[in-house]
Formats: sequence, C-alpha cells, structure tokens
Amino acid sequence: MTEDDMRIIIKSVDSNNNEKIEFQEFMQLMKNFKKSDIGKKITKLVDKKGDIHFKVDGSDNFSFSTFSEEEKSAFVKVINTVLAEDSHCQKYLPIDPSTNDLFAIMKDGVVLCKLINCASKGTIDERVINKKENMNVFLCHENLKLAISSAKSIGCQIINIFPETFTEQKYTLILGMLWQLIKIILLGEVNIKSHPQLVRLLQNNESLPDLLKMKPEDVLMRWFNYHLAKANHPDKVTNFSSDVKGGTKYTLLLNQLDSNKCSLAALDETDHKKRAEKILANSKKLGVESFITADDIVSGNSKLNILFTAAIFNKHHGLDDITQDEEYEAAKLLNDDIEGTREERAFRMWVNSLGMEDVYANNLYEDSKSGVLLLKVIDKIHPGSVNWKKVDLKANNKFKKLVNCNEAIDAAKKAGLKIVGIGGADIHDGNKKLILAVVWQLMRKHTLQVQGNKTEEELLAWANEMVTDIKITSFKDSNLKSAVFFIDLMSKIESRAIDWDLVNKGIHFYNC
Repeated sequence: MTEDDMRIIIKSVDSNNNEKIEFQEFMQLMKNFKKSDIGKKITKLVDKKGDIHFKVDGSDNFSFSTFSEEEKSAFVKVINTVLAEDSHCQKYLPIDPSTNDLFAIMKDGVVLCKLINCASKGTIDERVINKKENMNVFLCHENLKLAISSAKSIGCQIINIFPETFTEQKYTLILGMLWQLIKIILLGEVNIKSHPQLVRLLQNNESLPDLLKMKPEDVLMRWFNYHLAKANHPDKVTNFSSDVKGGTKYTLLLNQLDSNKCSLAALDETDHKKRAEKILANSKKLGVESFITADDIVSGNSKLNILFTAAIFNKHHGLDDITQDEEYEAAKLLNDDIEGTREERAFRMWVNSLGMEDVYANNLYEDSKSGVLLLKVIDKIHPGSVNWKKVDLKANNKFKKLVNCNEAIDAAKKAGLKIVGIGGADIHDGNKKLILAVVWQLMRKHTLQVQGNKTEEELLAWANEMVTDIKITSFKDSNLKSAVFFIDLMSKIESRAIDWDLVNKGIHFYNC
C-alpha cells in the first residue's frame, strides 16, 4: 500500500480533517472494512472467555481479548456518580464514557482505592494512599498493590491481576475487577440488614436464614418477581438478559412502584428500543440514576440490567413497612452469633482469595453443605488428597452430598488436618462451629505454606527477632492488642510503609 492509498483511507473517515484517526473514526473505518471483499472472507468466533478469534481464507487463527464498550461506558457513569463529591478525585472526573480515558486514569491507583472504600467503607485508610501530582511508577505501584490486596479482603476474585495489569492497561482484566467493585457498591444495600422490609419476599416454608444466604442479585430478582406478581403478570424473571430485554417487565415494575409517575404507555410501543427509551424516562421520574442506554436493555446485557435494577431498588423498593414483631425477629437474627459471623466472613474471603476460577463462596456454611467447596479448597492446599472419582460435582440429593462431605473429611485427614469428632453429616448439616474448625486449619496450613512450610514456632521466633522493643510469647499474647508489634514488624520489612506520626504506642485497638 502506498502513502497515497493511506491518505485516501484516512480522508474517508477523517471527519474533523486533522489527518489523524480517532477512536470513533477508527470504528467507522472497521465498519467499512467489514463490507469490503477481504472483510467478507473473515470468519469470527468468540470463545467461552470472551476472546475473539478470526480465520481468513484458510490461514492460521489469530486472536485478541476484547471488551464491551457498553459496559465500559456504564462503569464510567457509575464511577463519575459515586466519586463526584470526593475532593481527591476532582482532577480525574468526570471521565468521558465515549473514550478510553478510564484505563489511563486507573494507572496511579487513586481512583481504584477510592472505589474500594465506596464498596466497603473504611477498608483502606486514605492517609496511606499516595496522592501526589505526577507520581512515579513506584508510588503508583504502591497504590495498586494496596488496592489489589484490599479488593481481595472484601471478597473480589483477583485472578491474574497485578499492578502491571493497570499500568499496561489490560482492558479486559481491569473491567473485570471494576465490575466486581461496582456490583458490590450498587448491590450493597440489597440485604435485610439495610431493608428489613425484604422479609416480605419470604415464600412458603422459608425462614429468614433462607433469605440471608441468597446472593444480592438473587434477592434483587425475587424482589422484581414480587412486584410482577402484584401486577398479576404470569411470568417471572429468571435472568437479567432475555427475560427483561423486551421491556414489558420493566414497565410493569416501575408502574407498581409509582403508578402516578410511571404509566403503562410503553407497552403500546411495538419497537423495543422506543419502549426501552420510555422505560428510562419513567425511571428518571423516580429519581433513578440511569447508567445504561436503551440499546443496553434491548441487547439483554445481563451485567448492565443488574445495575439498572439495583439502581431502581436503591431509589424506590416499594415494599410495605413490616410489623414490629417482624422487625424484631429480623434484628434478632442479624445480631445472633456476631463472633461466628465475623469468622465466617474472614474465612470466606480467604477462600475467595485463593484464585480458583470455578470457586466463589457467598455463604461459607451453606456453600459447604454439598462438600464440593471444601473438596476444591483442600485439593488446592494439598494436591492429590482428594479422590475425585468418588465425588459428584453436581450432587442434587442428600445422599450424594453426604458422600461428598465424607470424602472431604477423608481428604482433610490426608492433608494432615486434625479431624476429631467431625463427620460428613456435620458438614452437610451446616454445623457452623465444625465447619469453621476445618476451614481454619486449612487457612492456617496455607498461610504456613506461603511462608515456606514454616511452623508457628519458627514464625514466632522470626517475628521476635525482627521486632526489638516488644516480645511476644504466642499469637494470643496480650501485647498484640495495640497492633504496635505488627506495625513495628512491618516497618522492619519496609520502613516507608509506616508513618509513625499516626501510631499511638500503648493505646489498645486504636492502631488496629
């Protein structure tokens, strides 16, 4: 191809005549190319991971990772909204959703750290976030390492994500992490603790624990169906894709929430996109921040429809107030076994941090009942201890699940865990104390493995050798309560990690 040929191509899409091809112009160029003789000879395939593969006239395949422009645009709108009042983010916002500026902005880690604190308040002490102008790579990496570790601690699955993921702008992985954070942010209020009125969603033969163990998106779906039932609609929402893209169910939902502001006129519209536009117009009347477009509804994008439904719920859930007795019972359940709940959360987050693509614990007790979760964790910590021939990964009855749980106990013994007085039935029955006992030993074993198969005694001796001012006799030593020992230990490893002006020696719990 000659330079003249190139000029002709550029001129054909260069709408602003600057002799350069911007992103939108490039997209137009690609549309033109697809219509050309060569473009018509290309076969496109999409694999399960979302990677796109092309085949051209018998040549070898070539591939690359792609991402959804619609999802990126929606995520940007969420970020612009939730961080709008943050003084440290003003220099980054608003991000233009029509460009790829998002990825460049994420490189220094500041916005990412801020999003994590939006997802779980107080996760990161903002005093330790580097916020200088024109930060060097080292300071950016510090922020990114902090953000990645913190994302793990609040339950995000971090697989193949490192600081370089952001500095090298690996679009797909970045959006994958952002999706998890944004889902936590928008679905964080979809629980009975924030809205006791959700007890109204209980069905026959169900109790509050059944509602507590449900994922937020499942609670959201049940809430959607609750209002559809009140509207006498015969069908239910079973997914946030094909079931909602027609717009009928959204129209009925909004009408149930406020019939005065949200009419059923959209149902008279046969064109789905026009109907979706009317749905978004109705949602705005309720004060709902719309992060998606009419095209996103029509295309049935599951992620974006979850975000839209969550935004509606957060603004106007439309559930009747509950009685004092119902509220009392809900509060009593939520306050029950606080310590066990705290341990469950810590162990569940550890399970999710192991980086197993097909494993994610939403409720440690409930998810352990089939035995499969524990088996996969045990095999991860001690490979070869599980006899997978005895395991039914899709166990659908009590007998099969008990077989799995018994195999989990046998595998735990092979892995060197102390399993005394614990049987498969205890796991299947959801015995909280015994499940925590098994998972605690797995977590302890894994932690020591990471340290090079050290013993607790060796770890204790190493820590005492590093720290000069305080000595501890065990990991239950009362000297650990002030956190000064841990702070001193971290300072010995990396002196710049600690700002001693923020440390109050001798004050219990404050430093923690």
